[in-house]
Amino acid sequence: MGAGDKMENKAQELRGKAKEAAGRATDDERLEAEGRTDQMGADLKQAAEKVKDVFKR
Repeated sequence: MGAGDKMENKAQELRGKAKEAAGRATDDERLEAEGRTDQMGADLKQAAEKVKDVFKR
C-alpha cells in the first residue's frame, strides 16, 4: 500500500473528526460516536501501514 492509501486513511480520520465535532455542536450523540468510530478505523489502518513499512525494509 502506498502513499494514496495513507492519504485516504488521513482523509478518513479528518472526516471522523469533523463528524465528531458536528455531533458535539448539534448534541447528536450518534453522529459524534460515528465520528469516533471513523477515526479509530483510520488509526488502525495507519498502524497496519506502519507495520507493512517495517517489513518492507
